[in-house]
Amino acid sequence: MGKVLAINSGSSSFKYKLFQLPEENVVASGIADRIGIAGSSFEIKLANGEKHVTKVAIPDQETAVQLLLDDLKKYQVIQALTEIVGIGHRIVAGGELFKDSAIIDESNLKKIFDLTEYAPLHNPAEGKGIQAFMKLLPGVPQVGVFDTSFHQTLDPVHYMYSIPHEYYDKYGVRKYGAHGTSVRYVANHVAQMMHRNLADLKLVVCHLGSGASITAVKDGKSFDTSMGFSPLAGITMGTRSGDIDASAVGFMMEKENLSMPEMIDVLNHKSGLLGISGISSDMRDLENNPDKHAMLARQIFVNRIVRYVGGYITEMGGCDAVVFTAGIGENDQGIRLTVMNALKFLGLEPDETANQTNGTKFISKPDSKIKALTVATNEELMIARDVIRLAKL
Repeated sequence: MGKVLAINSGSSSFKYKLFQLPEENVVASGIADRIGIAGSSFEIKLANGEKHVTKVAIPDQETAVQLLLDDLKKYQVIQALTEIVGIGHRIVAGGELFKDSAIIDESNLKKIFDLTEYAPLHNPAEGKGIQAFMKLLPGVPQVGVFDTSFHQTLDPVHYMYSIPHEYYDKYGVRKYGAHGTSVRYVANHVAQMMHRNLADLKLVVCHLGSGASITAVKDGKSFDTSMGFSPLAGITMGTRSGDIDASAVGFMMEKENLSMPEMIDVLNHKSGLLGISGISSDMRDLENNPDKHAMLARQIFVNRIVRYVGGYITEMGGCDAVVFTAGIGENDQGIRLTVMNALKFLGLEPDETANQTNGTKFISKPDSKIKALTVATNEELMIARDVIRLAKL
């Protein structure tokens, strides 16, 4: 049946996975790192675990794509480029233009670039990646999978800000959310684990990584989500502040003589766990750290999660399961347990023994009114499946 590439382009890198169809086995994966920056490298990991890293200049996305195609042939992952029958690309911002993943032709590619102001670090790089594949693999279907499209089911009550309506009408200022591809995969997997129809479940999915968000899933759709116009809003994150009073932002700008772009940079890159702790943006560096600021950072992180989870359970009128995913959610047992303990009064009974190890499983007791689970997210597989669906492979 062929192979499908799933591409996750960042501002200076792209990660990839190559899936063999129909088995959906990963036959190669890796990263092109530091694109356009000194010290760039290209990595390929084969299905047998063998890994090859090449230190090589990668001035642009097209060079990175050529290195990928060359390595796939060099290490005999493919014999010919014709084996690649579809390519899926993670795109951060789809705005209101993309309510689902979409085949990317020249018209849709222009729309991705037009949405640059909604994700200035990501959309241009992702667009350039698509252009590179279009040039080097002409005729192969390209599919865009948008972080925001899953959240296009939100009601205006949940996505509108309490600002003059004209700013929405003129500029599209509203909540767009993020992590939609991850939440979509996780929610469907939870439904399978619970032997329930997703449309009948009320879930709260906690995507907890360096970037973190909480999403309520009701009737099989995104019901509400914590990230906003950009991924800066919501809970405390690795380097992002999450929710903050806009007046405090203006106050700090005046006191520090900062421009708006400089202040946004502080809120995106110098805040969150890093800003509170003064130690690290990585939760692993804060775990079991006796420093009072490190402990406070973890406490604030949990507090903001509980605040959103509790609010979403109330909004949905109940909850069947709370789900932990992504780097922190899948691996930090202490964070999971603290969140679950805060929800005991709602009928969530943690299984502390199950929680002591990681992996996709239930971490609540069998008689718990609200179930708790950990699920390893797999955005790349979701991307590959969207390619199969939309390209009719």
